[in-house]
Amino acid sequence: MGAGTRSDETLPGGPPLRRETSRLLSFSDGVFAIIITLLVLDLQPPRVGRGQLLHALVEQWPAYLAYVTSYVYVAVSWLNHRAAFNRVENSGKALQWYNLAVLFSTALLPFATSVVSQAMREGDRADQRTGVAVYGLVGVLVSVSWLGLYHYLARHHDLLDEAVPRRFFPAERARAAIGLGGYALAILVGFLATPLFALVIFLLLPAFYSLTSSGLYELRRLRHPRG
Repeated sequence: MGAGTRSDETLPGGPPLRRETSRLLSFSDGVFAIIITLLVLDLQPPRVGRGQLLHALVEQWPAYLAYVTSYVYVAVSWLNHRAAFNRVENSGKALQWYNLAVLFSTALLPFATSVVSQAMREGDRADQRTGVAVYGLVGVLVSVSWLGLYHYLARHHDLLDEAVPRRFFPAERARAAIGLGGYALAILVGFLATPLFALVIFLLLPAFYSLTSSGLYELRRLRHPRG
């Protein structure tokens, strides 16, 4: 198309984006930045007497674990978001609403992080199970929002850059479904076994998404680097 018919902004590593889609990305980046900043607010220095600081800091390990898990989760969500929208050439109201749904669900993570962190530090087993359930339900909601976004893009290939394979976003739906099942499993494990095992699952899921932030084919590249 001629230079006079469109205003594009080129992002490194991706196809040209229309101004509308570029603004969507900029807004989303700002939201992710706020979310990831809010996570650190749950890390508070303990108020203790003399000589008790080290012990009190060690006792706050659930807060550190929850922070690291959620930080990686939000960071990976941002990477997934960039990977998805670097393949989008056109936008519209429906896609914007799907994007807002992803941001809405991800914005709940600081609250869920604070709940599970406090429950693991101060609560009994019932409170810990409740905290795990809250975090798991937010994870399920985030996964559902990504599933909706990927499903929409899989069904509207006309919005994508022409170089994007048709199988890319259908495969991305599988990644979202894995998260949906994983967080549901963590809730069950937290109730039927121990909340600590659920925290391990919460940590493993972002690790999986980190390895596949550019698509499931990243796993094949890691397994067969010369292939």
